[in-house]
Amino acid sequence: MSVIYFLITISIVVAVFFLYAFIRAVKSGQFDDDYTPSVRMLFEDELKKETNKNQINITKEKQL
Repeated sequence: MSVIYFLITISIVVAVFFLYAFIRAVKSGQFDDDYTPSVRMLFEDELKKETNKNQINITKEKQL
């Protein structure tokens, strides 16, 4: 029974360590995305063209 208490204690310590490491990484900006906003404007036209094509197809189907 004492082994179970020992394993639970060790697992809680490891979990707290990983939680601390994750929070520290988030606060330091490790997960900030600096690349996507600068490239988003390059792909924005393609998204609009696809949307316009879909809208044209829908209107043609409604007219038929």
